[in-house]
Amino acid sequence: MGVPLFRFLFRKMWNTRWMTLSTLIGLIVAVSFTVSIPMYADGALKRVISQSIQENSEGLPAGSLLLRYQSTGGEKTDLAALQDVNTFIEQEVQDKIGFPALLYVHSQQIRPTEVIPVDPTKVDASRVRNMTLASLSELDKQVEISNGRMNKDGNINGALEVVMLEDAMYRNDLHIGDELDYPVYGGSNVNLRVKIVGTFKPVDEKSAFWYQGFESMMNTLYVTPKTLHDVVLKENKVQLQNSSWYYAFDLREIKTSQIAELRSTLDRLGIELYQKLKGTNVELSFAKLLDEFRSQSLRLQMMLFTLAAPMIAMVFYFIAMNANQALEKQQSDISVLRSRGASTKQIILMYLLEGVILGGLALLASPFFGWFMAKSIGSANGFLEFVNRKSIPVGFSSDAVIFGAAAVIIALTATLIPAIAAARSSIVNLRQKMARKDKKPFWQKWFLDIALLGLAGYGYYLSNQQQLLSFQTGMTSDQLQVQPFLFFVPALAIFSIGLFFLRIFPWLLKLVQWMFSKVLPLPFYLTLTQLSRSAKSYYPLMILLILTLGLGVYNSSAARTIDLNSTERTQYKYGADVVLQTVWESSAEFEPNSNQGNNGGGQGNGGNPGAGGQQQKPSKIIFNEPPFELFKRQPGVEAATRVLKTKANVIVSGRSIGQGMLMGIDNVDFANVAWLRADMFPVHPYKYLDAMGKYTESGVIISSNTASKYQLKPGDSISISISDQMVDFAIVAVLPYWPTQYPDQAPFFIANLDYIYDQSPIQPYEVWLKMKEGAKLAPVIESLQNAGIELASVTDVRSELIAQSKHPSRGGVFGILSMGFLISIVVSLIGYLLYWFFNLSSRVVQFGILRAMGLSRGQLTGMLLLEQLFTAGLSIGLGIVIGKIVSYLFLPFLQGTESAQMQVPPFRIIFDSRDTLQLYFVVLVMMILGASMLFMHIRRLRVHQAVKMGEER
Repeated sequence: MGVPLFRFLFRKMWNTRWMTLSTLIGLIVAVSFTVSIPMYADGALKRVISQSIQENSEGLPAGSLLLRYQSTGGEKTDLAALQDVNTFIEQEVQDKIGFPALLYVHSQQIRPTEVIPVDPTKVDASRVRNMTLASLSELDKQVEISNGRMNKDGNINGALEVVMLEDAMYRNDLHIGDELDYPVYGGSNVNLRVKIVGTFKPVDEKSAFWYQGFESMMNTLYVTPKTLHDVVLKENKVQLQNSSWYYAFDLREIKTSQIAELRSTLDRLGIELYQKLKGTNVELSFAKLLDEFRSQSLRLQMMLFTLAAPMIAMVFYFIAMNANQALEKQQSDISVLRSRGASTKQIILMYLLEGVILGGLALLASPFFGWFMAKSIGSANGFLEFVNRKSIPVGFSSDAVIFGAAAVIIALTATLIPAIAAARSSIVNLRQKMARKDKKPFWQKWFLDIALLGLAGYGYYLSNQQQLLSFQTGMTSDQLQVQPFLFFVPALAIFSIGLFFLRIFPWLLKLVQWMFSKVLPLPFYLTLTQLSRSAKSYYPLMILLILTLGLGVYNSSAARTIDLNSTERTQYKYGADVVLQTVWESSAEFEPNSNQGNNGGGQGNGGNPGAGGQQQKPSKIIFNEPPFELFKRQPGVEAATRVLKTKANVIVSGRSIGQGMLMGIDNVDFANVAWLRADMFPVHPYKYLDAMGKYTESGVIISSNTASKYQLKPGDSISISISDQMVDFAIVAVLPYWPTQYPDQAPFFIANLDYIYDQSPIQPYEVWLKMKEGAKLAPVIESLQNAGIELASVTDVRSELIAQSKHPSRGGVFGILSMGFLISIVVSLIGYLLYWFFNLSSRVVQFGILRAMGLSRGQLTGMLLLEQLFTAGLSIGLGIVIGKIVSYLFLPFLQGTESAQMQVPPFRIIFDSRDTLQLYFVVLVMMILGASMLFMHIRRLRVHQAVKMGEER
């Protein structure tokens, strides 16, 4: 029975090979896209770990593991158990961890004691020296001998040879060749004699080998590990105080799927050690680091799956649509099989086997395509911008297999459920179903579209509330955060609006037909009649096109909006490509003090001697301005400007209104250097800069909130206290924003720098640079240093933007949205072509009858073109419009993760013309291919072959 079933199954798959191939393509896309997310997250985790390892380079390595045995007082050391633990740690622990060890150190020591010089004439015996006898594994490979030689194993001439840290020997006033008695009290009262034979220095002081620190070594005498074990512990039965085993593991290649198991291994390790030797435990491990990695990995995966879920669901819908199309074509075959004795289980088994075969092939292909998608996600620098840089390392993990298998099971379930329903149908059921083709789909019958529309509306309401809450809590967005509702709810809104449109679609057709039935041309009338009678059959294609194009528009707009607003926030924060703060030389100016109680002149550069015994105190600081023109001549600098920023008291109508931020600028240079977004201002910002230079040198631009609060208008006068001097200004403009200024934090006042310096002492200013395309900052800094200009701070905004673009979260967001956009285009194109191919194939008899009744080829072609226009064309247009509407509704909530004070520059929603053109190009290709398919089909149509006895196949 099995062989005939497989033979029949493969014959069926071959006869419907185009449908089978399209389902396989859909499965490969869905499974590969699903698999790519854990693959990317796994690679991103490796990058995060690499960064953590670099950040921990100053202290212990990220993969540090310290195991320690600590003896309890009065107990003898169980040397057999100690050796067992030592063997376990050296031979099994690394295998249990499963990662290479960069470093291994085993240290042991006995209880410290006061050592006594053997020859008091050579060593100062009056000095108390508490020393510790210890050993360090492979010490000779980590040090260089500075005096004497390295120690040897065993008891040589009645003494144990020891070496010391060079600084330790000098600190304890000891010398090479000195012998000391090392009395051991307690369980074994013995006296060990040690001889200092050498001192050492570390080869690399920053090496993790010295994890205990050098200070703890200042009172330590080191014997060889063999000497400590054989002579001290075994022969003399001295109690071991503690033994430490330190590993530094290389975790750079860790995978997400390994974290949980490794964390469990670390938890279990302490139990195993204590059971082998009481008093042994894990003192330091990287368990917390693993928890952090796991948390970051889960957050990243959840965020990426949140972004990808609507696109994956859309691909599953495409697969289900294909399966339904195949079942509609095969229902006659199924009913015939049922009538000829085939059981329902056999038919279901046949479709199950088909799904398993296609799912298995998709799962086998998913590592390759998933790897390519994950690499593309990792190289994303922005939306649809894939740069040729060192991308995130990507590998296939067990998590990827699990997610891929889950995707196959979901797709198999989506295709098998309708197959089960079809397998239960007999010929009678099939005829009844065909007779009731105008029956409403279940979602219309149960008003699921209305319910989903209400749910999307409620989601919008909750989103709005979330935005208000985030404003109150003052959340920041230094790192890119994407809330799940920003992609789930909009996708739900697009889907529900599309379904609601399909509910009213037949009514619109009937309305048009009723209004224009007497004047419509025949093809137009036939098209409306066909659509109104069988609108249900067009629903799958229409909702697919609405969903894919709507999501494509929303995702592209979301990505562009996130990218541009994030970039502009950084540009606004700093104001220019490069911001420099130079070190200014200063001197103090003194004035006499009337206090007669003290004599003596004041000190300071530029000070004048006091007269009459009066003490002098500095009245002000005089700054010497560095040569500014030098900045303009630096390599790669396109323009430079001076920018003074200082807090100052503001006086309006004789009363103080508090402090504000005074910014002094050179208006012409500022226009050439500063980042100015034109739509932030009522008119172009150059107009305001021109007004400051043209009308009055005392002109000032003030913030809108200050003007509104104190009823100030252009032409009014204000005074600002600068270095204890009142300076008068005339308001020339009122603006809501200005680069680097946040009016909710402090009001701003923009004035001419030269006027400020004419009226008050000179103060240090920042230098803003506009760099040429691709110019490096390092040559500028080097040139300035050679010219004697010292820099206090340097901010390269371009480098900061590059660092932001390389963040795994940001790359993942743009990569997923880019891949989702491309997948939506591919799915809509394939779905459109397949639907019309099988739609036209199934209507051969209908077309033959129309031709036989006298309808010309041109009229039939026109009828089908109108049919495409009313279904696919309308769905495409509606999908694009719905996508834009949903973008305008939901994308403003991207601001919800930012603090209210950082809502500048004003948030704006971006629709890039390049993305729209790409969509229009795909739509054009779809329509051309659809029309070409139609022309070919009509051209090949033969009336005498179409009008025949039988059924449409």
